Amino acid sequence: MAMKPPMLRRGDSVGIVTPGSPLDASIIDARIRFLENMGYPVVIGKYAYYYGGITAATAQRRAEDLMSMFSNRRVRMILPTRGGTGVKDIFPYLDLNVIRNNPKIVTGYSDITILLNMLYQLTELITFQSLMLIDFNAATPAYNFNQFFAAVSTPAGPRVIQSPTGAHTVSLVQGNVTGPVVGGNLTSLVTALGTPYEIDTAGKILVIEETHEPSNVIYRYLTQLIMAGKFRDCLGIVMGECTNCTISYNTSYQDLIQSLIVPLGKPLMTGFSTAHGIYKAAIPIGAMVNLDTYRNTFTVLESAVSP
Repeated sequence: MAMKPPMLRRGDSVGIVTPGSPLDASIIDARIRFLENMGYPVVIGKYAYYYGGITAATAQRRAEDLMSMFSNRRVRMILPTRGGTGVKDIFPYLDLNVIRNNPKIVTGYSDITILLNMLYQLTELITFQSLMLIDFNAATPAYNFNQFFAAVSTPAGPRVIQSPTGAHTVSLVQGNVTGPVVGGNLTSLVTALGTPYEIDTAGKILVIEETHEPSNVIYRYLTQLIMAGKFRDCLGIVMGECTNCTISYNTSYQDLIQSLIVPLGKPLMTGFSTAHGIYKAAIPIGAMVNLDTYRNTFTVLESAVSP
């Protein structure tokens, strides 16, 4: 049974951490002001502003920040500043028992994806592929905030994830399946293969998206997941956008879906708006969802947070 974190209410404290790559301090400060103006005080991690190169700080220090937020009774939600790379480096330094005993909302996308899935798999905590601190600014579409707060602040369900205005999903393989949802950023999922933290897709609905990769790299990553059995084991597949991905060898992302994913015969929805795209649907990793590609619907069956 998946564990639901307590819901976020206005006035609750939000913990700010940088588990992966660094973010400019001026951007962090501006986004914090925006979040505070929305009514959410912040607790800033000791190493949130660090700039250590590819990662903000050492793996031990980034893990220390994350654990401090789980241990802090004031903090209701943990909000990464950004993704980037290097998030999985912190995993050996996390205390899973502390996390199990102090469930918090953890949200993000990009390389945060691997953290979201690891927490669900090893502690059964439902996490959220949704906004990060960098998204808290006036330019963020209302759709994204509506999705975010519907996921983390609404203890009711079911919730049909509607496409934003002007966007639409297309179902390429018909079927109707129900199970926990897992997945996220393709690059991050592939980098965890062969480690104790690789994604478990057995009996689950798999969501995938990517950004800024040429199609030959996407081909490499998709075939790696296929050979690792991740598509074989899943119940259904939701292919999100490949944001700003380029065509190589006259082969597009959509071509790869047709040639590699459609033949697998699993219920398949494409064109889903989430993560790196302009519009970001909020997906509760570990929650029960229904994928109905006859009706072209993707539904979260119950609230992913507790009152």
